[in-house]
Amino acid sequence: MEIQNLTPGGYAGNCYLVTSGHTAVLIDCTAPVTCVTEALQKANATLAAILLTHGHFDHMLTVAEVKAATGAAIYLSRGDEELPADGAKNAFSLFFGFDRSYPTADHLFDDGASLTFGDLSFRVMCTPGHTRGSSLFLIDDIAFTGDTIFAAGYGRYDLFGGDPLALQQSLSAIATLPATTTIYPGHGAPAKLGTALNEIKNFMEL
Repeated sequence: MEIQNLTPGGYAGNCYLVTSGHTAVLIDCTAPVTCVTEALQKANATLAAILLTHGHFDHMLTVAEVKAATGAAIYLSRGDEELPADGAKNAFSLFFGFDRSYPTADHLFDDGASLTFGDLSFRVMCTPGHTRGSSLFLIDDIAFTGDTIFAAGYGRYDLFGGDPLALQQSLSAIATLPATTTIYPGHGAPAKLGTALNEIKNFMEL
């Protein structure tokens, strides 16, 4: 398995291309479509799915273009089902003052779901707090964490669907994963989970 961060993504959003053999999965979709297609060609892989960690605009900036170019289906948590099509709920209009919608998901998943594409099999861990449907994708000793937890912080909870208590509970659940798990967040650099949790222990104990 190989992980490539297709940066620069818009608004400093990470866009991870995960490949195994000739199968690829994109986790969040912020990179230009040409960047995605060139990376697929170089890896000699076909994009099987686009997995969205949550429904904020800055994690699905190019999802319409990438879906059109590759035919890959979009997967999103059921808790964030309504966000892509609503600029107020996906936070675009809050920042820019006008509406923008994105394609709705082809498939909705729930906590504990197993998403398998070729040799790649991800376990879903729903982690509400940043949004109602924020989720982690777990594979081997790796967690793609979106905006739930970063190398040195956690996601804001003052946007639509945000909930500080839910976020605290989600982070406590994440703390049950092995400390050696490598997290690949929605923004910023990867880190070991134990190190990241140590950075936010005061918030978790409130």
